[in-house]
Amino acid sequence: MTAHSRFALALWVAALLSSQITLAQTVSIRGFITDAADGEGLVGVNVILESLNGDLRGGSTNSDGIYNLTRIVPATYILRVSYVGYTSWSDTLIFRSGQRLTLNIELTAGGAELGEITVEAATETGAARVTAGLQTITPKDMDLLPTPDVSGDLASYLTTLPGVVSLGDRGGQYFIRGGEPSHNMTLIDGMYVYQPYHILGFYSAFPSDIIQQADIHTAGYGAPFTGRISSVIDIRSRNGNKRDYGGTVSLSPFVSAGQFEGPLIRDRLSLIGSVRQSLVEPLAQQYVSQDMPYTFGDGFAKMHGILSANSQLSVSALHTRDRGRIGLESEDRILEEVGWTNTAIGLRYVVLPRALPFIAEILLSYSRMETDQGPADDPVRWARIEGFQYAAKMTSFYERTQWKWGLYWRAPQVTAHLGGLFQDLEEGFSRRHKAGVYLEPDFYIAGGLKARVTLLAELFPGQEQRGPYEARFRVIWQRGEHEVSTGAGWYHQEIFGLHDRRDATNLFTSWRSAPIEELSQAFHTLAGYRVSPAAWLEVSAEVYYKRLKDLFISEWTSFPRFTSRLQRADGEAAGLELRAEVRRRRMYGYVNYGLASVEYTSRQPSALLWFGAENLTFRPPHDRRHQLNLVLATRVRDFDISARWNFGSGRPFNHVYGFDGFVMMDGVQDMFSVEDDQRVIYGRPFRGILPTYHRLDVSVERDFVVGNVGLTAQVGAINLYNRRNLFALDIFTTQYNWQLPIVPTLGMKATFN
Repeated sequence: MTAHSRFALALWVAALLSSQITLAQTVSIRGFITDAADGEGLVGVNVILESLNGDLRGGSTNSDGIYNLTRIVPATYILRVSYVGYTSWSDTLIFRSGQRLTLNIELTAGGAELGEITVEAATETGAARVTAGLQTITPKDMDLLPTPDVSGDLASYLTTLPGVVSLGDRGGQYFIRGGEPSHNMTLIDGMYVYQPYHILGFYSAFPSDIIQQADIHTAGYGAPFTGRISSVIDIRSRNGNKRDYGGTVSLSPFVSAGQFEGPLIRDRLSLIGSVRQSLVEPLAQQYVSQDMPYTFGDGFAKMHGILSANSQLSVSALHTRDRGRIGLESEDRILEEVGWTNTAIGLRYVVLPRALPFIAEILLSYSRMETDQGPADDPVRWARIEGFQYAAKMTSFYERTQWKWGLYWRAPQVTAHLGGLFQDLEEGFSRRHKAGVYLEPDFYIAGGLKARVTLLAELFPGQEQRGPYEARFRVIWQRGEHEVSTGAGWYHQEIFGLHDRRDATNLFTSWRSAPIEELSQAFHTLAGYRVSPAAWLEVSAEVYYKRLKDLFISEWTSFPRFTSRLQRADGEAAGLELRAEVRRRRMYGYVNYGLASVEYTSRQPSALLWFGAENLTFRPPHDRRHQLNLVLATRVRDFDISARWNFGSGRPFNHVYGFDGFVMMDGVQDMFSVEDDQRVIYGRPFRGILPTYHRLDVSVERDFVVGNVGLTAQVGAINLYNRRNLFALDIFTTQYNWQLPIVPTLGMKATFN
């Protein structure tokens, strides 16, 4: 047995032993806390166990609505449950030695209201509530933003974060704290989604109507997130109403949508489904002074069942499709189409074993993405990534510690046909099996101090090269309204997306497997401070640094075409993010600012002929130094008004000095008739700076009730003062690609109960 295998086995044995450390003299209580109206699990519910002499033990529910209190001395206690917007619940319980009680609780809506502008009040959410790189958002956060749709969307919210850079309102490309889009992991109900954003940048595959909450990890994330070196977006969908039928239908010039939910078996099994289809070409393009050849759509469905008092099972499925053209046509150039689809299906089983003090979660899923460039019926190039994933996660609870441990197996398969001139890979296929095990204890130390340590080992079956070890940690100190957090970790990535960043109008991305001995790697470190000087105000600051190693980027060539030839690069990303959030009765708003720096150094021998040096140091095109976002929501009479203004400093781009023709001199050629290949004469990489970007979006909504139907009407405008923002400089034609001009929006949504 190798040293690596022994280390992995030791981690697994330690995890198993941790689950057995129980005391027969103590007792425990756990269960699910749900909304009495629809059976949905409630996140962040406060659970307090009070002894007769006044001693307190407490906790809160997780994303499944599960609470767990352990190592309780047998006695008589009062169990109190409270949640903002719900009537409090309490009961007197008598615990006997060795008892493990499962008690499920339903809460009824009522109690104190937050005010007219309602935002999520659970302690884990908020625009300024960032802890060690983690921010949790809810559908209410998304719905506050003005978008060209009556419902909110995760994509629109992401663009308000100071560490997220988007290249424009088209393309579906998001860069988080210095990383590439393929360095981001996106999950919904444990299913991988490789390209979750639509070709029109206001939309993702995740409308707010289907989301329960989304955890955004921009750095320093722990187990079980492995295989990405930049960020993780972990989404949990709603379970659907188990007691009543309901749904929504909405229509706007950009997208139409329908959503349905209800019980299949009352109180036991529910179904929720959502379908959206773009109307950009038939409707929006008719009044926007710009061609918008984009079509997209998505569908989501989930069945959730309660198998017993201590176990639940869900099955989720997702499908998306996108197709369009980005760029400018000219007399000698017709734009090629680009398209992609995502398909994912997954099973999730959660159980509270009666005999053991832990929560078990089993995940099994299949994901697939296909992308192509060129006509849909005869693409020039195409690529596909697909595979199964399996994970078993355990969480054990003790008085002062919480242990997470688990194992996983993944087998992504990559297939590609990359046509074009001078490609070193016409067709390719690879499958990369990966198995791993992790152990992650949380220690609750006295004085408001908490610490987490992550140990992880991986194996690549069938490969001689052993997999990597990884270690991560984070420390949080809370005292009153103050919180200080810090974290660090090592990360790796065995697959990557190949994209030509010389041309921002090229959206085709091909996934490929990295050599085992040369995996892309990253080291993260960060520190943050958060304070609530008043009940209505929260302020936070976070600094971060990422060191990136062995990135794979397209080779720098004179041909302005997608190339599968690779060059290696290292990078550094650092930044400061400041946030402030205000919650008043009739007004809600936040402001954030991001200062960032990203720098790559590539190694390419042929660059010596171009620029006189093999090593090139440059700012990549997603290095936006300054970002500022302002969001304001208020109510005037019966109208909900929201506005968002964002500013971004200019991003780097390539200077193009000219063009020439290239002819392979294979024998005697007639230079007056032979066809040549056009080449671009570049300056040094990304030395130009595009103009600054800023835009104001506004919306006004009002709710009506007609019989049993609730109606929401929305009017607004995207880019209200018609700022002429640059999307990209087309390197083929040296012409400008402009982002959307002022776009009036109008929408109507009907809710059926």
